[in-house]
Amino acid sequence: MFILPIMKLINHKHKAYPSLLVGCLMLASASALALTSNDNQLIKIAAMQQAVDMATNTVTLTGKVVVKRGALDIRADKVVITRPDNMNVVIEGYGSPVTFYQWHNDGQQVSGYAQNVRYETAHDRVIFTGNAYLEQLESNVKFDRMIYLVKRQQLETFSDKGKQVTTVIVPSYWYGSSITAAVLTQ
Repeated sequence: MFILPIMKLINHKHKAYPSLLVGCLMLASASALALTSNDNQLIKIAAMQQAVDMATNTVTLTGKVVVKRGALDIRADKVVITRPDNMNVVIEGYGSPVTFYQWHNDGQQVSGYAQNVRYETAHDRVIFTGNAYLEQLESNVKFDRMIYLVKRQQLETFSDKGKQVTTVIVPSYWYGSSITAAVLTQ
């Protein structure tokens, strides 16, 4: 099953893993998401409340959390940011749901949601877990867990026991025909 013309999709049955989301200015590293210009962009975060534990190098943000980094935008009820080593910032977002938006160099938007989203800056990887959905143009995929390798623009989706990953593809976006898209959406 293929979801987006620019991404590879491989279906696997797999248990959903605990999860995660986005970052803090004081913990930011030089890794990125989306546009190549994101590589050196700061991670900007707004929240109603913030708690910092300097001993464990952990920041917990709650209440309407908004995380932005260049073309990346993640919104959650709660975000926990850790820096387990000097090379990696791990941002874990929790919500009902956590939303994700990203713009690519060609101006197209990828958007989605999940109960948990984890962003690992060192690996430039976003992991969606729990009742998740991702969409680009009119194509979309529903799944229980997904690993999105941002710079490679590749994704791998997994389903829970007995469930399948569901994908909707709009062929016209592959072939450049807006007439086909109009017929398929009616």
